Amino acid sequence: MKKINKKIFSHKLMENNINYDDIRILKKFIKKKPIFTNNKKVLEFENKWSKWLGVKYSIFVNSGSSANLLSIAYLKNKFKKGEIIVPTLTWSSDIASVFHNNLKPVFADIDLKNLALSVNDIKKKTNKNTIAIFLTHILGINGLSNELIEFCKKKKIILIEDCCESHGAKFKQKKIGNFGTISNFSFYFAHHMTTIEGGMISTNSKEIYEICRMLRSHGLVREVKNRKIKTFYEKKYKDLNPQFIFSMPSYNVRSTEINAVLGLNQIKRLNQNITKRNINFKYFLKNLNKEKYFSKFDLKGQSNYAFIIIFNKKFRNKRFRYKFEKTLIKNNIEFRRGTSGGGNQMRQPYVRNMMNFSEKDFKKFSNSEIVHHYGYYIGNYPNLKKTKILQITNILNSI
Repeated sequence: MKKINKKIFSHKLMENNINYDDIRILKKFIKKKPIFTNNKKVLEFENKWSKWLGVKYSIFVNSGSSANLLSIAYLKNKFKKGEIIVPTLTWSSDIASVFHNNLKPVFADIDLKNLALSVNDIKKKTNKNTIAIFLTHILGINGLSNELIEFCKKKKIILIEDCCESHGAKFKQKKIGNFGTISNFSFYFAHHMTTIEGGMISTNSKEIYEICRMLRSHGLVREVKNRKIKTFYEKKYKDLNPQFIFSMPSYNVRSTEINAVLGLNQIKRLNQNITKRNINFKYFLKNLNKEKYFSKFDLKGQSNYAFIIIFNKKFRNKRFRYKFEKTLIKNNIEFRRGTSGGGNQMRQPYVRNMMNFSEKDFKKFSNSEIVHHYGYYIGNYPNLKKTKILQITNILNSI
């Protein structure tokens, strides 16, 4: 008699967002043998994204990290020097982009209810050298508040929104990415929508739009839309070919027509995917043991990217953490400790080597340290069934 294999339970961290319709659209486009580099489809996708988000301008680049890099490069070009307040809990490229542009990152702690920058700590860290605040909306939770927005206005500090994991999250019924001077998005293959790899810079500033267009493509002046800017450079540098005037030290972080075609198809189902992810997360929290796991997140306007797990105070010890991780591994549930950026960025080598922090410094950021040592996330995706979510919470609650 043939032995029947019992199905093994598993839950992966990410799921590929690309479906058969996306593949069909891509095949159709490729068969036309068009120009594949940055061209008409990129511009079409930028316009479509701007309309969806509710901003005037967008610049499509090859990753969310590149979007961060160009945003800070704009600040470097404008201010030359200064300090930028950054969260301890974020993705490495937010802080690395500050280092790359020879500006100074100033770390601030987070608030556990939304995992975003603590306004109280921002106020303590702000001084005459502060030129910007780099706010990360973590895992789909809105990090904005009236207090933060008013503080930025009062102090005339630029607010940059990192929305890479939070497409469609809202503050006061308006999509995040509309409140900062600049906002950045990622279209990594497992995010709310994907272009395989890709990112977007969005803004209502014509100046930022034009500068970022140049920064995206080697600093070339021919990339700008504004005729006055082109004329200025052409008259000032008459000895140069107008097609090859490089305005500033820059990069090549362009994306392609193929990525844009995929983005144009993906954006059609973005709102639906966001709704499904939010329903999943609410059901996950509803069935999670409130004694063991933190659940007091501010979910108003959320656009959940992943199931967030933080141990409550009583369970913040190495013994429970070991048991927790061992149980997830045993049940083939893929996870990440410290959330998507790996926890407190001050502990990372790329920061330590630049700023010489010690264990004593890390402990000053108490909420970030909680997430670093006792915070996790596991996968949430649109087609996840309630039965599986319940299986996952039952496993977590049994620990």
